[in-house]
Formats: sequence, structure tokens, C-alpha cells
Amino acid sequence: MTDRPAELTIDDRTVAVAVAQFAPGEDRIHNRDVVAGLIAVGASRGARLVVLPEYSSYFTDPLGPSFARNAETLDGDFVTALAATAQEHQVFAVAGLVERTDAPRKFSNTLVAVAPSGDVVATYRKQHLYDAFGAQESEWVVPGDLDEPQTFEVDGIVVGLQTCYDLRFPEVTRRLADAGADLVAVPAEWVRGPLKEFHWTTLLAARAIENTLYVAAADHPPAIGVGASAIVDPMGVTIAGLADTTGVAVAEVSSARVRSVRDRNPALRLRRYRVTPL
Repeated sequence: MTDRPAELTIDDRTVAVAVAQFAPGEDRIHNRDVVAGLIAVGASRGARLVVLPEYSSYFTDPLGPSFARNAETLDGDFVTALAATAQEHQVFAVAGLVERTDAPRKFSNTLVAVAPSGDVVATYRKQHLYDAFGAQESEWVVPGDLDEPQTFEVDGIVVGLQTCYDLRFPEVTRRLADAGADLVAVPAEWVRGPLKEFHWTTLLAARAIENTLYVAAADHPPAIGVGASAIVDPMGVTIAGLADTTGVAVAEVSSARVRSVRDRNPALRLRRYRVTPL
């Protein structure tokens, strides 16, 4: 084995990725305006992919019946505005949607990815609900089906989707790695609490290291979220991040970096266990 970096080839891809941090509220129109502004900032800094937080369309604390009343469909105002903004700035965007369901008083915690064409290219419904640390997300949220991993491609970089509490379940990210992901987008509302900031930063790095891929995580800032949105490289190094305010952080990700790390640390190839849904 050698620590010499992998040589660049004509197939290598480099993409600028942004994580956008903000605190969505009860005003759905205001949330859409903030999302549009953050995407515009990311695009102005060269980003081709902008990752926004979980619950970007609507949020209030605690969860309750107002979420179902403010839930939207995939062709509703939020996704329509998200797609229009992505098309205007010619970027891909990922954001959390409070999605309408047929279940009384319940909604789906959904991620939507849109392309520069304005098309929806991937959707992901949160699989692991936050029934921990005193919360009971399952009282209000319908869990996502254990579908095939949701991925899409940004200029040759394969992006996978998962959200927030899913981060505590390493098999979620491993399935995305098996599906070819070079980067995992993690919209979140990582609630503050004792040692929760430490859990957040540790798990972001762990998921990147053990799967030798990038992680781009967008959180809500304090007072409810921990902030600390970040882009982490395949060696677990934070290459761009935010502290505790609304803002955008941008970093370049590259297929050459993923290949180089996997050449030196072939953990995915050497493992002896398969991940399958229960």
C-alpha cells in the first residue's frame, strides 16, 4: 500500500457544494423566500448543489397537529418554488418538506431533490423517526418505506439522501455507499441537548470515514437546533462549516478525492457483512 494520491484522470469530477443553515418557522411564505435567498447566495459562490435543512417548508416547536394542517403535496407551493429557484440559478437543491399524507393528523417528513431543469429527481421519506431524548416524532409522522436508496447525479458526483435521526443508524449511509454515493446530503433539525452537539459532529465524521465519502449536512441554528452545518470529506475532515447563525458554507468535492481515500483505505471492499432491511 502507498499513501501517494491517486492520479487525476479525464473522468474526475469536481463540484462545489453548499450547506445552507436557517431556522424555518410557521410562516410558509417566509420560509420559501429564505430558501430562495440562500440558494441564490450558494449559486453566487459557485455551488452546483445546495443542501437545506429538514422541515424547510414549515416548523414549530414542539411537533403537533399544525404540521398536518400545513403539509403540502409534491406539486404544492414549496416544491414548485424550490424547483423554480433551482431553475433560475441552474443548481440542484435538496430541502425538507412537510408532506401531506392520508393518515389523520400525520404527515411525512420528506426530502425533495430538484434539478436545474426544475424536475424533481429524488424524494426520500424519513425512515427512523425521532422517538428519543424525550421526543416522540412517530406521534405525528408516518415513517418512510424501506425503499431502494434514493440517489441522483450532479455533474458526475452521485448524491444520496438521508435525514437527521437516520444519522444514528450507520446502515442507512452504508446502503447509500453500496448504491454508489460519493456524497450523502443530510438535511436535519438536530435538537440541542446535553452532548448533542458532540454527537452531531462525531456522527457526521464517522459516517464519512466509515463509508469513505463526503457528507453535506444542513441544520437549524440555535436556539432549537445545534447549528454546526458542515461539509465533511471522506477522511472525516470538515472542509466547510457554519457556527450558530443563518448562512451558507461552500466547499469543492471531487471524485478523485473519494477514489484516493478508497485506494488507501479499502474498507468497503474488505468488509464481510451485507446491509439489508429488516
